[in-house]
Amino acid sequence: MSYEEQTQAEHGQLPKLNKPEAIVFDMDGTLFQTESLLLPAYHKMFDILREEGLYSGPTPPEERILGSLGMLLAQIWKNVMPEADAAVHRRADELLLQLEIEGLEAGGTLLYPKVVETLRALHASGVKLFVASNGLEDYIHSIVVVHELKELFEGLYSAGGQGTATKTELLGLLLDNHNISSAWMVGDRSSDVEAGKGNGQTVIGCGYAGFGRQDELKGSDVIISSFDELIGLYDNSTAQDL
Repeated sequence: MSYEEQTQAEHGQLPKLNKPEAIVFDMDGTLFQTESLLLPAYHKMFDILREEGLYSGPTPPEERILGSLGMLLAQIWKNVMPEADAAVHRRADELLLQLEIEGLEAGGTLLYPKVVETLRALHASGVKLFVASNGLEDYIHSIVVVHELKELFEGLYSAGGQGTATKTELLGLLLDNHNISSAWMVGDRSSDVEAGKGNGQTVIGCGYAGFGRQDELKGSDVIISSFDELIGLYDNSTAQDL
């Protein structure tokens, strides 16, 4: 957030943004409280890897996986267990997805506060809503279905489903497919900032998850500390001149 925007926020004023045709959301750390699902699955996964003789030693610290959220899976495993080979990383992919879907279906996972109400309000206003995540396709789909959000989204885009190498490429594909020229990219990681700016779009940084580094959201047009701030930002935004 710029100095001017920070000053406006401190005085209860909202920054003026261009009104978007679409709002694109990251999933982990933005809509979904990932740790409510990820950490139990993470520990079970390493138990199974040890049972299968694919990993020895203690489970790596939780901070390694939490600090890697938002990255592609291949990079996550290089961070979490750099000493393991590619075959172990691929088995970890399979196990984690299976365990996370089982955890979702069992219930008890959490969205961030006000996510459902805010998405419904934005959807009712007529703006198109999308998800763009570096996660696996089945994982993203399962979260949306279990938390009954499916009817609110025009499309679910994932690195796993679309086969993209970066979030920037994924967002570009989404914008092209739906002929969208004006969008807000909403997310909590530097990859979300890069994706938005790399496609010439507005970036709303989410500062409430706390998974990233202090400077993770540098370059965002606005940083929000609660998800429902999006309603005020959208209502206060101005239509662009054609």
